[in-house]
Amino acid sequence: MFPKPRQDLVPNTAAFERLPLVKATGFREYDARWLFPDEINLLGMEAVGLGLTTLMRKRGVPMRIVVGHDFRSYSSAIKAALTTGLLAGGAEVHDIGLALSPMAYFAQFELDVEGVAMVTASHNDNGWTGIKMGIDRPLTFSPDDMTRLKEIVMNADFGSYEGGGRYIYVPDLPERYMADLLKHPKYTRKMKVVVSCGNGTAAAFAPQVLSELGCEVIPLNCELDHSFPAHNPNPEDLAMLNATRDSVLEHKADLALIFDGDGDRCGVVDNTGEAIFADKVGVMLARDISALHKNAHFVVDVKSTGLFKTDPVLIENGAHTAYWKTGHSYIKRYSHENGALVGFEKSGHFFFNKPIGRGYDDGLVSAIAVLDMLERNPGKSLAELKDALPRTWQSPTMSPHCADETKYGVVDQIVKHFEDVAKHGETLAGQKIRELITVNGIRIVLEDGTWGLVRASSNKPELVVVVESPTSEANMRAIFAEIDKELANHPEVGEYNQKI
Repeated sequence: MFPKPRQDLVPNTAAFERLPLVKATGFREYDARWLFPDEINLLGMEAVGLGLTTLMRKRGVPMRIVVGHDFRSYSSAIKAALTTGLLAGGAEVHDIGLALSPMAYFAQFELDVEGVAMVTASHNDNGWTGIKMGIDRPLTFSPDDMTRLKEIVMNADFGSYEGGGRYIYVPDLPERYMADLLKHPKYTRKMKVVVSCGNGTAAAFAPQVLSELGCEVIPLNCELDHSFPAHNPNPEDLAMLNATRDSVLEHKADLALIFDGDGDRCGVVDNTGEAIFADKVGVMLARDISALHKNAHFVVDVKSTGLFKTDPVLIENGAHTAYWKTGHSYIKRYSHENGALVGFEKSGHFFFNKPIGRGYDDGLVSAIAVLDMLERNPGKSLAELKDALPRTWQSPTMSPHCADETKYGVVDQIVKHFEDVAKHGETLAGQKIRELITVNGIRIVLEDGTWGLVRASSNKPELVVVVESPTSEANMRAIFAEIDKELANHPEVGEYNQKI
């Protein structure tokens, strides 16, 4: 019988080698993230694999599952341990090797397999590992799924299992994935594109695909290196954005496309070197797509710009947009279940449903959508398309540290504070509160449309703060000052990763 996981084991001890270590907080809202080896060891990852097969068995889902891993020094070993647990639980495991997360999602369709368990820490710093998983394509786990998996693993509630799994290595899945993308017609517009990968997994695939589609590719940090020597592969990270800006200006490129560590997100820098936050890219794409698909339905996360509701072009095209919880799994599921054409998330996860895509987030599909928009506007640069949007002043995503054990409680207190401010008719940044959106943390909307968001991060020990104003930079900074002042009242909240 597989032993019950512990949370107090220490590396470099006999117990660490004999028993599974799994920190319960690693089971996050919709995927799993742990520091390795401090929060999970290889036996712990076996327990997760065994738990996943147990959940599939209990749900009546055939135990066929795709596994892949990103390019980190330890990801292959993590995947091997996970696979051992899956095989012990009786699963048929289709191993696609080194992969992007969207490549694993594609494999579910290509191989006609129900489940996916992609070993990746996405854009997290080195030392992190995790799994993006699902058993109902194209969806990934919901909070209910994660809670049930956590219960099974932490209680060693594996029931009766006798192994008998089957291992299948799929050596050509990357080629099949790229061939599927390359069914797209080659571009007739000549476009010089900086492809910025931060030495992450996308470097093995993105430059080739975009080059074969007809782009002149300028590679930036496209040598695989799991130490990430230049910067973390995160399209929201200012170091990555600044390096990409410099390359665009040096090479006089038409744009840059920036990929995160596992290739499910795409960031954009325009021809002037200015980074376009992903929610603004979403508005630009929504304009383009809604011109082709009248009365289109979009879903965006609560961190995203208010332009999705107020943009005159979207209104003229009959587009309508719903705001929903931040998180790739939330937006993916809500878009799928509500028939949205596209779901957009400020972090750069975009979900194109039929007839454009299969419903999962794929940074290369997003990149192709941006290039399609330029192809359909041959006389305009990306900066001109961006400048055609109504002006707003917007912060990057800012993340003050807050422990996993306390972050949700802190957010609850923040929500109550601002609800009390609104209830008593008090002003904030010199204005009355027009609306409070509490579907995910709290989004405080002032009279002039200026807004600020505070929520708990779904996958790291931190909070998330975003602010925007359609009227002035001063109002954007004023609402941030109000939020920052309130956060300072909570000793659990630490330093920001970046701050306006």
